[in-house]
Amino acid sequence: MNALGKIRLLTGLFIAGLVLSGITAFPLLHELNILAGLLGVQNVQSPDGYTGLTWWIWRVREGLQVTYEQYPFIAYGTDWLAFGHLVIALFFIGPLIDPVRNIWVIYAGLIACVAVIPLALICGPIRGIPFYWRLIDCPFGVVGLIPLWIALRLTRKLERRLAQGGTTA
Repeated sequence: MNALGKIRLLTGLFIAGLVLSGITAFPLLHELNILAGLLGVQNVQSPDGYTGLTWWIWRVREGLQVTYEQYPFIAYGTDWLAFGHLVIALFFIGPLIDPVRNIWVIYAGLIACVAVIPLALICGPIRGIPFYWRLIDCPFGVVGLIPLWIALRLTRKLERRLAQGGTTA
């Protein structure tokens, strides 16, 4: 596979990750009900006796359930979160088509991936997010960073080759 093909593959994977994370932000309560069922806490009335991830999943599911029952409009915020992921994915169509001309999108994506870490570590404690869950959130930035970093390096190589009169092949 040539450099352009590799860049497109990596960019496509990044787009798929954004789309998947966006789509899964719509049905949060449904997903948490499934996860709570798998962990055996779906019909539990209190998190007493549970710790760690099981306690946290119960707590988040309970919070969403109560909030959605009393204030269903709050879910609109996560709808916008989902929409944001989908719109960001659209920007990466530029590098998918012409990575050299749209290298700025790759840079912006790299910056956003790095910014995930301080966001999780700063806002997490303010919002009462357990430390271990913040450590689960941080790798999303790192995972996104890897294909974008490789795509950036390949795009720079491709840019140099094209500047010297070469082709994308």
